Amino acid sequence: MSQNRMTRRRLLALSGAAGISGLAGCADRLESVTDRDSSDSSNGNASDSDGETAAALADGVPPLETEYNSREQYRQPGDSFDDFSDLEGWEVVQGSGEADTDVVFDGDQSFKLESNGEERIIAERSLEGEDLTGLDLSFAVRTTTPQNITINVWLFDRFGSRKVYSLREITYRSPDVGWFRSSPGVFEQSQYEPSMDNLETLQIEVRHDMDEAKVWFDDLRTHEKPDQGYVMLSWDDGNRDYYDIASPLHDEYGFRTVQAPVPSWTEQGRDGIMSVSELQERQEAGDQIVVHGTHTPIHEYDEGAEMESRLRFDKQWYIDNEFEGADYIVYPHNSYNKTSLEYKTDYHYCGGFNQAGDVNTTSVYGFDPLALPRTIGNDLETSKRCVDLAAAHNQCTILNFHTFESHNTMPEDDYEALLEHIDDADVEVITFDDLWEMRTAQHY
Repeated sequence: MSQNRMTRRRLLALSGAAGISGLAGCADRLESVTDRDSSDSSNGNASDSDGETAAALADGVPPLETEYNSREQYRQPGDSFDDFSDLEGWEVVQGSGEADTDVVFDGDQSFKLESNGEERIIAERSLEGEDLTGLDLSFAVRTTTPQNITINVWLFDRFGSRKVYSLREITYRSPDVGWFRSSPGVFEQSQYEPSMDNLETLQIEVRHDMDEAKVWFDDLRTHEKPDQGYVMLSWDDGNRDYYDIASPLHDEYGFRTVQAPVPSWTEQGRDGIMSVSELQERQEAGDQIVVHGTHTPIHEYDEGAEMESRLRFDKQWYIDNEFEGADYIVYPHNSYNKTSLEYKTDYHYCGGFNQAGDVNTTSVYGFDPLALPRTIGNDLETSKRCVDLAAAHNQCTILNFHTFESHNTMPEDDYEALLEHIDDADVEVITFDDLWEMRTAQHY
């Protein structure tokens, strides 16, 4: 397996996949991105002779700093569907909504929706027979009331059949909030799939259980679907439970996983935590070791300089120990905010997460590089449903685990049943490298 992984890396390097591209944090902006000169070479963007930006996949251990800002480079993937410059076609069915020219992701205005004491906000527009066959959706979103909030995008045909794409949780920490792109996967659909070549209505729904909710939407876009579904198995903290119990099962099925150890726990030789040599052994077996870093939630840092120092120090540990997945990051406690995202782009290309206990999947070509969704792997049936939806709708599910003794991880027997289910499903088990290669393949 190790030989296959290294061969793939060499092929990527030879084909020019380890190139440079660029991306800046999706923050509140009063100006349009079109006002900036995208041809300025000082912005860190790098293009090939055809003007297409190449993906940056490290061949071996990556450098400390990134070659480009991935959130800026890949901020507007696919094709524009609705830029919200004209809201006449939109009807706010529940709650209130208006154009906002001060808080904008792109263009002249965004669509601001607010609750009015009820637990749902609903806005909809006619699609007039629009054909979205073979396409996924993404949108820029900002909320000053994250947590305990779900964002749904519904598609209806004229017969009432429907499909809903759902972001189940937002772990962006307030009050330091900004824009991010979401490209949620299908959560469920009616018994009869809607006629995707003749759709009647698109509906945005915000569900919450707070006193109020405020959400801004902008830049709704469409993306191609991949040819199949994908599963990422993500294990946090570097627990020895993984090494002793889970990894032999993965090897039996030929599955590679993503591991995010905590450097201080590893260096301390903490009981129940894998050693550096054991992590390196798993890397050689095909697993990808990515950054988890200091376990304090990063939004608790008061100064940006402290965040920057922490991110730099953390990534250096992975580089020093020759972990090739150091360009990717898993946020401790799923914590992030606007300031931390601005610094994370200096050291990492892809990561997250907005984590939920329910099905919380993503499309492959439209997600924000540093705000991916993930599902807690504590329940077998929920995890199997994630896999089934990934297979049925050609989307990606990222399932998270820690240790079999923890409440946030299913028991060992259930986990083995999950791996068997994945093996029987029409999905491919992938790592961050695989997902990032797809996301950057002409889908920026």
